[in-house]
Amino acid sequence: MAKTSIACIALDGNKILVAHRNPVGQMGGRWEFPGGKVEQGESDSDAIVREFREEFGVNVTVGSAIAFSEFEHNGQTVLLHAYQIYVPHNGMETKYVLTEHTEYAWIDVRDIPQLNFVDSDLKIYDQVKDFALRNFQ
Repeated sequence: MAKTSIACIALDGNKILVAHRNPVGQMGGRWEFPGGKVEQGESDSDAIVREFREEFGVNVTVGSAIAFSEFEHNGQTVLLHAYQIYVPHNGMETKYVLTEHTEYAWIDVRDIPQLNFVDSDLKIYDQVKDFALRNFQ
């Protein structure tokens, strides 16, 4: 059975939350949509809440599914599901507590191609951009 990963899409107008990964591992030092792996027996929503609490130290609310793709990782197919999420604050006045990233930023969704973004998230980029621009401008 294919594994599933989730991407968390937090929007503020046409700005989107992106995070810079710690400089370790295969995708180290690259930008990404926050997220991670769905564990055995976990729903996508449960994984989103858990991952965000572990990686940013805040509780989020999960919205609708907005993008789907799949990618190969170490010879295995991984399903990628992206969901809109709602963060309790933007992490600017009160900083998020980072465990897997060196920094985060709110950037214009159209600027993502200028970043060194992870390949798997680029597979859903067009869907995410279309959703963001259609719903939040």
